[in-house]
Amino acid sequence: MNVFVEKYHVFPETTKKPMWQIMHKLMIRFDKNISVKFMNYGFHHLEKDKKISLLKDEEKDRYCIQLYDHVTEKVDLYYKDVLEVGSGRGGGASYLNRYYTPKSYTGLDISHSLINFCNIYYKEPCLSFVKGDGNKLPFDKNSFDIVINIESGRCCGNLPTFFNHVYDVLRKDGVFLFADIIEHNKVETLKHYLRMAGFTIEYKQDITDNIMAALSNDSKRKEALIKEKIPFFMQNSFRQFAGTKDTEKYNSFKDGQLKYMSFVLKKIG
Repeated sequence: MNVFVEKYHVFPETTKKPMWQIMHKLMIRFDKNISVKFMNYGFHHLEKDKKISLLKDEEKDRYCIQLYDHVTEKVDLYYKDVLEVGSGRGGGASYLNRYYTPKSYTGLDISHSLINFCNIYYKEPCLSFVKGDGNKLPFDKNSFDIVINIESGRCCGNLPTFFNHVYDVLRKDGVFLFADIIEHNKVETLKHYLRMAGFTIEYKQDITDNIMAALSNDSKRKEALIKEKIPFFMQNSFRQFAGTKDTEKYNSFKDGQLKYMSFVLKKIG
C-alpha cells in the first residue's frame, strides 16, 4: 500500500481507481466522527495580506478550504448548477454551498461508502451527493453551469475520456474548474487533452509553491490526526496519502518531479 501511495503517478491507470477507493474506505473506518472533512493538499496565500474569513470551527481546515476558494475565485457560483467530480468527504462541497449560494450543488464520487457517508452527514438545502464514475458521468448533456474537479482527475482512469464527459454535461459557455497534480513533463500533454475535448483555456497557473507551503504549514495537524486515528502499521501510508512534510510525495513537489496546476476552462458552443 505504501509503495502505491508514493509512486501512484507511474502506476497503470486501471490500478489507481481501486486503490484510492480502498484508501477512502479505510478513512471512513478509522474516522467515524468526521474529524477529517477534506482530503486535498491545501493552498497557502503567499501574499501576506490575503486571507479569507472563516467561522471559528473551520479554522482547522483553513488550508484545504483555501484551495477550494482559489480554484473557484474567478467565477460566480451564485444561483448556478454546480457539479463537483470527486467530492470526497464532502467538506469542499459543503463550504462552497454555504458560502456561495449555488442553485444546486451535486457532489459525485466513485466510492459508494463515501456517498453514503456524505448523504448521512450533510443535511443542507441544495446540496446532494451521488455515486458515479468520472469516465461515465450519470447526467444528461447540458446539465450544469460549472464543473469542479480538485485532485481526483488523475484517478479517473482516462483523462481524455473524463474531459470529454465534463464537456458534454456543461451548458453553453459553462466553466470547468480543474486543479490537480501532474508530472512536470506532462503539462503540455494535459493542456492538449483539454483543448482536444473542446475547452478554451481562460486561465492557468502553476500553484506548486502555494501547495508546498500549505503542506508544510499543515503538516503537524495532519500528523497528529494520523497518529490518533490510524493503526501504527498503516500510518506511513497515510502520511504519503496526506503529503506531509518530508514524505516522498512532498519531496516530489520539492525536487520538481511533480507540479500542481490550476485551470479555468470554458466550453464554447
